[in-house]
Amino acid sequence: MKSIRGCILIAGAGRMGRGIALTFAYQGYEVNLVDFKQRTHGEFAQYVIDAKQEIKGQLSILSRSGVLSEESVELVLDRIHIRPKDEKCGWERADIVFEALPEIADAKREAFEFICLKVPQEVPIASTSSAYSANELAEMVTQKERFLNTHWLNPAYLIPLVEVSPGTETSGEVLGEVFQLLERIGKVPVKCAPSPGYIVPRVQALAMNEAARLVEDGVASPEDIDKAVRVGFGLRFAVLGLLEFIDWGGADTLYHASNHLQLSLGTDRFTPPQIIQEKIEQGDIGLKTGRGFYSFDEKRMDQYQLETIQKFIDLLDHLGLIPKPAVEPLVTKE
Repeated sequence: MKSIRGCILIAGAGRMGRGIALTFAYQGYEVNLVDFKQRTHGEFAQYVIDAKQEIKGQLSILSRSGVLSEESVELVLDRIHIRPKDEKCGWERADIVFEALPEIADAKREAFEFICLKVPQEVPIASTSSAYSANELAEMVTQKERFLNTHWLNPAYLIPLVEVSPGTETSGEVLGEVFQLLERIGKVPVKCAPSPGYIVPRVQALAMNEAARLVEDGVASPEDIDKAVRVGFGLRFAVLGLLEFIDWGGADTLYHASNHLQLSLGTDRFTPPQIIQEKIEQGDIGLKTGRGFYSFDEKRMDQYQLETIQKFIDLLDHLGLIPKPAVEPLVTKE
């Protein structure tokens, strides 16, 4: 397999495809963004104008935010070439193909059949599906060892995370090359099994449904729920991961709180998973015992806690959420 360093080909020119194209073009890659929808010549010409205008608008936001110089906007935009499917798109020169078609099985199957006929057999093919597992999609391609799923989060050109899900037959070489490619363009890839929902969608689906239930149950207004999420929930988990946070508070704390919610609200959706029960039985409840989901070196514990709190302070300061200390006392001594 050749190293992924040259031409990037993206099958599907919708929102996700455009976001991925912008990401690679921003990092100096030439990108062929292929429109798979049947259009007349006039419709396609207008489509290109609209798509380029949207991408240029996103680049302009980066420019106005000081991330990109104004003179670089056109330079990055010129690296993105939008082409119809039936035109010569450089399939034979592609170092990797990202499939970004709608989440419709027939549309993806048709696209993969077309792609597999066009690109050399050693070229990696990566879907960007947020719904289908890598193993399901691998059935639609030839040479399953070159296939995997890369789940980008919108907006793709801003959010660092990409969830990389290899199929059962994906080769280690392809997985390694894709990880390196994503890291070269500034992304943070994580590996997950070919499981429905991957990581983030599974966690956020539960959180979003619970937020909607809070409104449904009259617990709080949408405005107050979202404010609580932004300045409480979101801030904490921008610094500490969910499992790391369990270790900070203790698996025993989560276990008892979950059981109380289950009984109080009369629902089993808060039932703690078996792994939490096992952590408690083994005494691996987190920071308090030196081991939980993570292991904590007692010698470095103070340093680790100090660095974590500093991250919170830096984030809060950046968002303007650290109150200034009072200069004068509130109560004057008699």
